Amino acid sequence: MRLLLPRLNQVILLIIFAEFMFATGTAIVAPIFAVFVLENVAGAALTVVGFATSIYWITKSILQLPIARYLDRNHGEIDDYYSMLAGTALVTTGVFAYYLVTEVWHIYALQVLIAVGDAFVVPPFYAIFTRHIDPESTGFEWSMRSSFSLGAGSAFGGALSGIIAVAVGTRATFLFNGAFMAIGFLVLFLLRPYIRPKAPQPVARVFIEQKRH
Repeated sequence: MRLLLPRLNQVILLIIFAEFMFATGTAIVAPIFAVFVLENVAGAALTVVGFATSIYWITKSILQLPIARYLDRNHGEIDDYYSMLAGTALVTTGVFAYYLVTEVWHIYALQVLIAVGDAFVVPPFYAIFTRHIDPESTGFEWSMRSSFSLGAGSAFGGALSGIIAVAVGTRATFLFNGAFMAIGFLVLFLLRPYIRPKAPQPVARVFIEQKRH
């Protein structure tokens, strides 16, 4: 049974809300990540933060290209959808695991895990969003994603970051990060009725979303 949402493209709304959760969770940790490393990891220096960031981006950038190429070979969206779910599950697991970090190698290992997860998430997110976007509202819907998902999510998470860190400590921020990621993950299950089945060849674009008339 499909969720009744406002009269706008349902797939776009669900993706935007899920990404709002992801952006909020990420922004809770981002401002205090360096402080967390220095306070909670024995022998860690600021160089660890730089190397951790580099490990994440190198891993994600290399892996997501072949993953995107593979997903593009299959018509339909079911492979994209399950790639997105699997990747989000990996990222959420990695974020929660940060609560247990005590060694430098833990950070590097979790950065690899989270990067692998994001490599499976990013290509299908863009692909599904692009396929379902309304041609007459392309600019608005991309801007809505930027303003609400990324902008508002980052602003809200950034504001929470300092409050949470002061109230319960930097380590606990990862639990809040993971909680927001988990909510976003559950939202993705609401997309399933709108996912187009695999087809032997590209099919004509047919909107099954409820849209503004």
